[in-house]
Amino acid sequence: MLTNRFSSLGCSLLVALSPLLYSQTSAPSAPKPGSSAQHALELAKEGHCPTAIPLLKKAIPQSSDKDFRRSAGLAGVRCAMVKNQFDTAEDFLRILNREFPDDPEVLYTTIHTYSDLATHASQELAMKAPNSAQAHELNAEALEMQGKWNQASKEYQKVLQENPRLPGIHFKVGRLLLSAPNPPADVAEQAKKEFQQELEIDPSNAGAEYVLGELAREAQQWDEAVKHFTRAAKLDSGFGDAYLGWGVALVSSKKFSDAVPPLEIAVKLEPQNPAAHYNLAIAYTRTGRKPEGDKEFAIHREMVQKNPPEDNASQGEPAPSQP
Repeated sequence: MLTNRFSSLGCSLLVALSPLLYSQTSAPSAPKPGSSAQHALELAKEGHCPTAIPLLKKAIPQSSDKDFRRSAGLAGVRCAMVKNQFDTAEDFLRILNREFPDDPEVLYTTIHTYSDLATHASQELAMKAPNSAQAHELNAEALEMQGKWNQASKEYQKVLQENPRLPGIHFKVGRLLLSAPNPPADVAEQAKKEFQQELEIDPSNAGAEYVLGELAREAQQWDEAVKHFTRAAKLDSGFGDAYLGWGVALVSSKKFSDAVPPLEIAVKLEPQNPAAHYNLAIAYTRTGRKPEGDKEFAIHREMVQKNPPEDNASQGEPAPSQP
């Protein structure tokens, strides 16, 4: 299971990136004399990776030719991965992503390289510590991604048997409970207990506070929702959804003045979220700031017209109460 963890990202780097990698399977021609930058690139293309790698590392910073630097960086990644020089591959990737951050081939190479590195690490974990809590956690994550909810739950329980106070596991169990299809009637209560246990272990888990806030909001327990959303926002000042949930809960409980500050922050953090603008518009209007409210309503209408939602959930909108 661990070895298949990242199979969804496609073929491995050795297959996907270039057939040049397989030139080593046949006897390569002898390296040509010289050590110029272009010669280093040719060595890499011909499969002489042990010779090419140090020459490429030296040639790239010395060259001012962007086309060469790009080609040499890509060749360096491929050669380094063939020779299992993973640190070197990451060095080449850092250069490529710094100098060519929008280049499709660089991005593609980055995806496949890190996919292969992750696959290699998961194989090492499977071989060296197959019964560790970390191995069971990785298995659980893979099963969860495949929609195998019951099997994933069993793996998470094995983690808790190994280490009952490992941070993050109760949060993942709670998330799993809420994600699984056909949940039992008391699923919210079950999940709530998991998130509460998570916070006993790790009081800094903003995600657990946020989900508890969402559960309280869905149950229209506004004060409870405000409490959890406030904690989530204080734990993570960049958590836009926490500020939005905080503001929505206050709007829903008619505390419009209190709702303005968190909603203003939500709009700053998530300017493309129509729910933030809509709820801020309500808060402004209900506190006598009609011009500002009209402006936010106009922004919301424009967003909805450009991308009509099927429902609030499809836009990530907490369903606001109509005041």
